[in-house]
Amino acid sequence: MRFYILLFLTIFLIGCGTAENSNTAVNTNAAGANAAIANANNPLATAKTPEISTANDAPTLAPVVQSYYAALQKKDDAALRRVYSRESLKSLEADMREENKKSLVEFITELEPVPDTPFTVRNEQIQGDTAIAEMRGGSYPNGIKIKFVRENGEWKLTNESPEIQSVKQSTVNSNSAK
Repeated sequence: MRFYILLFLTIFLIGCGTAENSNTAVNTNAAGANAAIANANNPLATAKTPEISTANDAPTLAPVVQSYYAALQKKDDAALRRVYSRESLKSLEADMREENKKSLVEFITELEPVPDTPFTVRNEQIQGDTAIAEMRGGSYPNGIKIKFVRENGEWKLTNESPEIQSVKQSTVNSNSAK
């Protein structure tokens, strides 16, 4: 599990760069040409993807993320356990056992420190008992889509992201082709 989290963070941080700071193209044009021309002539230059506009402020799921942030900030294991889905808790507890960790808060904040400001949530999409929303803040300044599930009538946070799932799937597919 930690491998996938670290893999995601690495891919995410690499992908978060802007065209200005992620391109280190050498300017082979005449003296005095600016970096924009060098990047335009570089076939390997990346373009920043336009940001998706806000469709909604996640009125259903934002309270779950706010509870998550509050539990991390207060270092309240019991409150944090109430926010997570059953399946996510099973997965996190298995990882905790492997690393001899007792506190869920300490386990989570070891990889991702509690941000100074609360997370923001937007663009929720609910389909039955499953939902996806974009969470921003902390290690995810550009946002990450997170999956939520409804259990016993309450929305719960999962440790799943469609973006991470697609990276896992592409990794599996590329490895199976060898």
